[in-house]
Amino acid sequence: MAVDNNFVRWRHFKDKAAKHLVGIGGLAVLVALTLIFVYLLTEVLPLFKAAHITPRTQITGTAPALFLSSEEQGEIGMRSLPDGALVFSNLHTGELRKKVQLPLGANTVSSVAEINTDQAYYAAGLSDGSVLPYKTTYTVTYPDDKRHIEPDITYPYGDKALPFMPEASRVLAVRDERGTLLMVGVDAVGAVHLKAFEVQTSLLGETHMQETGVSRFTPPLKADFLLIDPLQSWLYVADAAAGKLVLYALKGAAEPRLVDTADIGGKVLAAEFLGGGISVITADSRGKIVQWFPARREAKGPKRLTRVREFEISGGTITAITAEPHRRVFAVADDRGIVTLFHATAQSKILETQVAETPIHSLAFNPRAHTLLSQLQDGHVQVLDVENDHPEVSFSSLWGKVWYESYDEPKYLWQSSAANADFEPKFSLTPLTLGTLKGAFYAMLFAVPIAILGAIFTANFMSPAMRQIVKPTVEIMQALPTVILGFLAGLWLAPFVESNLPGVFLLLFLLPMSLPLFGYVWMRAPAKLRLMIPPGWEAALLIPSILLVTWLCFALASPIELAFFGGNMQGWMDRSFGIGYEQRNCLVVGIAMGIAVIPSIFSITEDAIFSVPKQLTLGSLALGATQWQTLMGVVLPTASPGIFSAVMIGLGRAVGETMIVLMATGNTPVTDFSLFSGMRTLSANVAVEMPESEVGSTHFRILFLAGLVLFLLTFTFNTLAEVVRQRLREKYSNI
Repeated sequence: MAVDNNFVRWRHFKDKAAKHLVGIGGLAVLVALTLIFVYLLTEVLPLFKAAHITPRTQITGTAPALFLSSEEQGEIGMRSLPDGALVFSNLHTGELRKKVQLPLGANTVSSVAEINTDQAYYAAGLSDGSVLPYKTTYTVTYPDDKRHIEPDITYPYGDKALPFMPEASRVLAVRDERGTLLMVGVDAVGAVHLKAFEVQTSLLGETHMQETGVSRFTPPLKADFLLIDPLQSWLYVADAAAGKLVLYALKGAAEPRLVDTADIGGKVLAAEFLGGGISVITADSRGKIVQWFPARREAKGPKRLTRVREFEISGGTITAITAEPHRRVFAVADDRGIVTLFHATAQSKILETQVAETPIHSLAFNPRAHTLLSQLQDGHVQVLDVENDHPEVSFSSLWGKVWYESYDEPKYLWQSSAANADFEPKFSLTPLTLGTLKGAFYAMLFAVPIAILGAIFTANFMSPAMRQIVKPTVEIMQALPTVILGFLAGLWLAPFVESNLPGVFLLLFLLPMSLPLFGYVWMRAPAKLRLMIPPGWEAALLIPSILLVTWLCFALASPIELAFFGGNMQGWMDRSFGIGYEQRNCLVVGIAMGIAVIPSIFSITEDAIFSVPKQLTLGSLALGATQWQTLMGVVLPTASPGIFSAVMIGLGRAVGETMIVLMATGNTPVTDFSLFSGMRTLSANVAVEMPESEVGSTHFRILFLAGLVLFLLTFTFNTLAEVVRQRLREKYSNI
């Protein structure tokens, strides 16, 4: 027989072309995956960029100012001098911009208290004991398209000082909250004075101050530092020599109530609020900085002063401390001219750098925290540029338990935003990762037995005619949009499961038991009856059986719940075992996501089993093995690589699922492993929060980090799956 050489050459050409195309396709997939990984990495790496402090300029001074501040752009700085002069300087050139004199009369300024950082609102304590509140204003204009900032001073309650104490206050703290101005000071003998004013505004816009309370008390310790929280609820008093911190509960100008006393451990050198005014940081003579805030030591006990975490500088004596207004970052200066940056919540030392050769007298951040003013002992002020974009990020803050402010213990928390301006974002990836694994686990727990057992029956026992109906039907389910499944799960399945929980549990137990029982009854049925059903069509008889058992389970649900659980199974679980119940929970997600995963696992498993060479099964049967023995000893081992691949593909689908989890759970990032609690997954979190995040922010980049974690998680699963599949193929290739 003659061979057509042209046909052979054409066939060889097509084989080589197909080989090269497949190779190019595989290479393209690898390149695409690499590019995705590189893109995610480029967005994540800035999170771990080191902080920098760069000297900008120096402003000449003759003596240390009582107080330093800067406007939000870091262009204009203000120094408050003892003679009442407010000196505004250009922080880029160091030149004088403006000098304003406070209306003091014959008085001098003995102390300056910060009332509100965001409003540039301060109070000057005068030598006669009175207090003058004032605000610095910065008017921005653009002449010739260039930004010009003009500083000035306003007086919220007039330019006359408010009477407070009969003598100058040694230490002063002032807060203005919701129309109440509260002042706390200390006289020469150590007595603490409190005075409150209520701000009243007339219909004509005139402001009047009405005294609403005054008190005086002598604390058990010397008051060297006074701090009032922004809501005027707590008063902190620190005794420098004794190394004590005392917490008082405030109620207007009435005498405070002593709440707790804590031992700092060394002589107190500085005390300051962290941003938000909840935590207090104290620096002592041992070089340690301690973060404190009120917390409950018992479940229903009172709040006590709690030592939350400690920090330490590497040598030297602490001379100054200041905190960023909006983040939990604080700067510490020492007598060696070294400035150290810490982040309280991340419990990390961000940066330590030498900025001067002499001791530093005081520090001050601008509102955006990209400019730091460092005042030396001789009165000179150094202007420092601070580059510290993502101080909140550390391994412990991302993956460990963190003790956040206003919580009574360390927890895993994800809460990226709130309505409160002083809110501290919480970026723990642990609850999101656990939620991802938890959702995938419950989905696979539901899907794997149904899909694999169904595939075994379809490929090995079902008649060809019935298989041609069942297999395409299940595979068509794979085309069902997951958003539809999530919609049905959230709006129909979740309420249905909640109102029929006993029936769901009965169904989970009775339905698997009823199927073998039906098979046993069918095998014991008369031969005449069994022969009426064609071989391989027995599975069709299961449909009425399944429907009957399902109806029976839900029909018995209400009587069982009434008889054994007092008519409320959810309440009984909570009372008896402390297991709470949320309507949108892991049980609902497991069912809904399991239905989405079943077609993938079923189809691949069925193909793997059906592709086992017939000579193997026929040879086994010819040697006397039963169908069950042939299935367990020949078919499943041979098909095991394909079955394992099906399971891992289903797991990958479950891990990356977004819409079902988003719509069928409470979307709560918790670390509870309960079947009846909600969850939030990495993919759902990215889908929900990415549109709301600010580009380039810490929140934005941590969402990319979550995507990178999900990418690596899926890549790891797929790699392990491929390794196991290859080993299974090698092991059973000789059957």
